[in-house]
Amino acid sequence: MKINFKVLSTFLAVAENASFRKAAEQTHLSLPAVSMQIKQLEERLGVALFQRTTRKVELTREGEELMISTRKAMAELDASLARIQKAAEAQQGHLSFACVPTIAGTRLPALLVEFARRYPGISVRVRELAQPDLLEAVRRRDVDFGIGPAPDRPGELDAQALFDDDYVALVPAAHPAAAKAGITLRELAKLPLLTLGASQFERHLLTALREEDLAPELHYEFTHVSTMVAMAEAGLGVGVMPAVAVPPGTALKAVRIVRPVMTRTIAIITIRGHTLSPSAARFVDMCGVLAPPRAKKGT
Repeated sequence: MKINFKVLSTFLAVAENASFRKAAEQTHLSLPAVSMQIKQLEERLGVALFQRTTRKVELTREGEELMISTRKAMAELDASLARIQKAAEAQQGHLSFACVPTIAGTRLPALLVEFARRYPGISVRVRELAQPDLLEAVRRRDVDFGIGPAPDRPGELDAQALFDDDYVALVPAAHPAAAKAGITLRELAKLPLLTLGASQFERHLLTALREEDLAPELHYEFTHVSTMVAMAEAGLGVGVMPAVAVPPGTALKAVRIVRPVMTRTIAIITIRGHTLSPSAARFVDMCGVLAPPRAKKGT
């Protein structure tokens, strides 16, 4: 049986005030309108809800039962509306996103701290994933969005560019290339190289080498940036990596790769047409701070 919430609100006003007149004042309805709604409700239910006398209005047993149920339903509705309102204002809610390790380990911590300061009621779940897994997580809607390199073939995905991230070579401070503004791919190919395996970055590097007819010896591949940096610092070879991932405390010099210039675009990745939740939208609005100095898109 479908009963209008407005009618139930009128019933509750009569029951709590024990008066049709006071209920009319509370609900801003005329006294005949209140009486008509209660009469129609009683006819719909097939029972009397009130005992009416010239002096007072009292609930019947069925009326008391309906009052208890209506109060519970109204309280649950009010609580639900309050939760929705708080979520819309980003006071409460949940946020889940994926981020590639090169961003998560360098630029993301400060952003998360600031987001937690502004929106302490929002719980955040971060999944640290390589780009292929990140794209798949976005496609499956396992996360609200991803932060990582824009896909080469977007398909059903949208990529909102944040900044361009140059590829660099990590060389010892005493290395001749350390004093230069850039190093060519041909010069780099003559050195023992350390790379990040199974990544979009490695695919770009290998493609560029083939296009330049270069076949360097890729001595080692690593999964984690921190491992590769440690190996480069130990003198195992020259690390090749995205500039954003270079740790600030390393003694190595990051030299930009030129001729050809190699870069990737870091973006917010979503399903095309997908509307972000209020908490996710606020986080994305803050993602401009992820860009390193002088690395914002278009600069």
